[in-house]
Amino acid sequence: MNKVLLVTGGSAGIGAATVRMAAKRGWAVAFSYRSSAPMAEALEAEITASGGIAKGFKADAASEADTLDLFAWIDSEFGRLDGVVTNAGITGPTTTLENMTQEIIDEVLAINVRGVFLTVREAVKRMATDRGGQGGCIVNLSSIAATLGGPGEWVHYAASKGAIDSFTIGASKELAPRGIRVNAVRPGLIDTEIHAKAGKGDRLAILGPTVPMGRIGTADEVAEVICWLLSDSASYVTTANVVVSGGR
Repeated sequence: MNKVLLVTGGSAGIGAATVRMAAKRGWAVAFSYRSSAPMAEALEAEITASGGIAKGFKADAASEADTLDLFAWIDSEFGRLDGVVTNAGITGPTTTLENMTQEIIDEVLAINVRGVFLTVREAVKRMATDRGGQGGCIVNLSSIAATLGGPGEWVHYAASKGAIDSFTIGASKELAPRGIRVNAVRPGLIDTEIHAKAGKGDRLAILGPTVPMGRIGTADEVAEVICWLLSDSASYVTTANVVVSGGR
């Protein structure tokens, strides 16, 4: 029987790359998406056509009700859960501190922080060995912004990813005795649509040459690290936060 992986925000970018790669490596993949139904349906069809297993479910990571519905669907559709990638996240618009609104702060923290807490909470109920689960692994998506701070652009986003870094440390230590490994991945400048969505379509071209390796990264390069952390090859790895930034 295939192990079952949940990828939140799995219809595009790093999430979609992870869904494709994990399905190719034998996982049955459940993924959530908030609004991009056509992209989710296309991804599901692509993987099914290639012989993999992937199914999408519309759910807002920030919503407790949606999260409960998502996990109830996983219980019904797959009957088990072995891994989770908490990828769902937004940058919010670029802004300086004095122009930041409560709406920006609330939306970013709701999706990027509350969403991770809710997802991991429900995953633990199914994966923890002391609750009848088989154990498993969780990979949280952080960002190099957590260490750079995002000044003048995304302090709100950077702070939300700093929270994920702390969450990963605490959760990994709490859950290790219960058979669950918890790690994080900290991408740098990656070629996805997230920059254009924030109104910064030229950001990668401008900043790419400043990366020590001289280029931006790809979603597949991040997915490779995520899939390694999910694999048995990383069986003694927990509390790690792997930087995938080309040295930035």
